[in-house]
Amino acid sequence: MQERSSVTELADSLRKEVDRYPVGGKLPSSRALVERHRVSPVTVSRALAQLVAEGLVVTRPGAGAYRAEPRTTAARAGDTSWQEVALSADGATEPAPRAVDAAGVLGALAIPPTGVIDLSGGYLDPGLQPERAMAAALGRAGRRPGAWSRPPVDGLTELRAWFAREIGPAVGAADVLITSGGQTALTTALRALAAPGAPVLMESPTYPGILAVARAAGLRPVPVPVDADGVRPELLARAFRATGARVLCCQPLSQNPTGALLPAERGREVVAIAHSFGAFVVEDDFARRLAHEDAGPLPAPLAADDPDGVVVHVSSLTKATSPSLRVGALAARGPVRERLRAIQAVDSFFVPRPLQETALELVGSPAWNRHLRTVSAELTARRETLAAAVLRHLPELALPHIPSGGYHLWVRLPDGTSEDALVPAALRAGVAVSPGRPYFGAEPPAGHLRLSFAGVTGRAEITEAVRRLRVALDGVAR
Repeated sequence: MQERSSVTELADSLRKEVDRYPVGGKLPSSRALVERHRVSPVTVSRALAQLVAEGLVVTRPGAGAYRAEPRTTAARAGDTSWQEVALSADGATEPAPRAVDAAGVLGALAIPPTGVIDLSGGYLDPGLQPERAMAAALGRAGRRPGAWSRPPVDGLTELRAWFAREIGPAVGAADVLITSGGQTALTTALRALAAPGAPVLMESPTYPGILAVARAAGLRPVPVPVDADGVRPELLARAFRATGARVLCCQPLSQNPTGALLPAERGREVVAIAHSFGAFVVEDDFARRLAHEDAGPLPAPLAADDPDGVVVHVSSLTKATSPSLRVGALAARGPVRERLRAIQAVDSFFVPRPLQETALELVGSPAWNRHLRTVSAELTARRETLAAAVLRHLPELALPHIPSGGYHLWVRLPDGTSEDALVPAALRAGVAVSPGRPYFGAEPPAGHLRLSFAGVTGRAEITEAVRRLRVALDGVAR
């Protein structure tokens, strides 16, 4: 059983039992709970901590856990309807609405119910995360002199230099800002580059998180279709000309969700087109450390050969490690770098130093490259398993492209099959999948699903997930 489900089940059980004890009465010891429920001491500790947070239990160091005093006063029932007026009062004068549609983001972050196989997540399964290496790095980082002191606003120099080397020769440590993960970096970049109401060119389909960031900032996403080689240059030039946009957001490597790979020659063409229109390219390089074994040499980042400062580069360690290692980087040259720095400082001051020190210890250890090789091999095997299962058991789903990196497949549904019906049917059948609609900035051309193979426990679970999806598809087709 997974640790998180064990904690939830134990907390539920203890929650039902706590009323049996008088106020101040002592609950069974941790050792007794371990033996009775056949769980680990860590699970017991986390379940008790959950009840403490709910106010049901209090703990006394060295003495145990006790039933807490019940709350004697109920919260007053308020009336928040006034907020609807306050939040929409400026809508008539704003150039673009600021309502935040986070459905696509929250869907990817949701933890499926116990027993449901997760083909919708965007992070590595705990079994693929370098937990021992991260724990060792955290321990070493905590012993560094000054580990808890205030870091430079731009980030630790050594960590900035590491990200700069990863990007390429055109980027130096002075061009890099350390951020709290890639999502924060994208938010900072769009706030720096576009004023509310401005158009921003987006790949279509694209990562829902960047669409949500743009809309939350009051920007107007303008879709530019992609093909198997990424964003299409002729349509890109046409979109710049028609809209006057000054920003393009793209994912050149293992694009989310299509898996497209932007070849080096087309990448240079994209940068040149943006430059000719006086525009920036926000390069979200999220998948560089998720290349598959058969990927071959990867194209260099667009920022690697960009002396004119057209590209604002975003990268992160999170996807290749753990959702909680939220350390990323923004790289930019010229005056825009100072604007990025100012916005980040106002928003968050700096990334906590212990997290930066941990990241530096991790990427500098021998375990880092071993981990990347392990992830590459396992993602390759999982991709092969999922692609073969889809082609064999779900032949009506179109699979136009099998990616050489990343953690997902993008499939097109048969004409007439509703995403709105299939996604909940799949959940009832025991598999969570991502609907295609949130990946489009405008009306989608057809129904799609994104199937992720990163968050499953292994290849056997992938095969079972496809079987369950077959059941759901048959049910919807009736």
